[in-house]
Amino acid sequence: MDVCLVIKERLEQLGFEQKDLAAAAEVTESYISQLLTRKKLPPAPDRTDIYEKMGKFLKLSSGRLAKLAEVQRREESKRDFEDPPAPLFHEGRELILRKCTPEKQQQIRAIFEKQPFGELERLVTQKLLDVVKRVAREELGTEKWLHSVARHNGRSYKQMRVMILEFLDTDVFHVSVENCVSFLDPLIDSWDIDLSAFGMEIVLNRRLAPGHSKRFEFVEKEPDHPPGGEPGLNAFLKDASLSGSVAQEEIEFLRRLRFRGKRPTPLYYYRELQSLRDPLHFRAVDG
Repeated sequence: MDVCLVIKERLEQLGFEQKDLAAAAEVTESYISQLLTRKKLPPAPDRTDIYEKMGKFLKLSSGRLAKLAEVQRREESKRDFEDPPAPLFHEGRELILRKCTPEKQQQIRAIFEKQPFGELERLVTQKLLDVVKRVAREELGTEKWLHSVARHNGRSYKQMRVMILEFLDTDVFHVSVENCVSFLDPLIDSWDIDLSAFGMEIVLNRRLAPGHSKRFEFVEKEPDHPPGGEPGLNAFLKDASLSGSVAQEEIEFLRRLRFRGKRPTPLYYYRELQSLRDPLHFRAVDG
């Protein structure tokens, strides 16, 4: 039994209509209709909040719809497995290149055109998608943000929720023109990439996205800590006379300390802890 059939049967049992379910899930009736007629694949459970809302309305056990959707998606993916991925559409590529910092645009364009949807183009597109999806996922439950993005796109609140749910369910091989125009374009101000280390910086639109920029590194580095953690920190934590009543957040702070060359002793961590606790070393935060 698939998720569509379960929803249809439950609607009939409870005497509800598709429009009632659409209102409960805060989506359009058209979206529900396309799901139930299998014109749309059920969205991935970990990328949406729709199953929780529908399950509560239909009085189904928690997680049932999500589990059925996951099974249905796996079966569908098996049928599509042999389909080769299509190159990124021209409009999407142009939008992504337009967001690139001016001094890098020509160089990046040459690489994209020489290797259509090659490693660099997929890497850049995937990271831009990841960042915008993260914003959309975090703000999906924020009504004020949804209304703001809806106004920007000339859509209603429910239409915007549907667009976001579909966007969260897309991937780098299936991103659409509408995805780029509705999300990548307004949420991303610019991006830059260091082609020697593949470090990528993405600057977000402050009006529509919390935070200003994101930095991603793709260069291989040696670990700063030895396997098993710093021996000095381990010894410090085992010695009650030094660590005493150290709090968990203080331990996490000490673990984040980085060193090159010489390894710190347990006494070093003791002194670092006392320094951390000394109010004279910190300024009060205003307001």
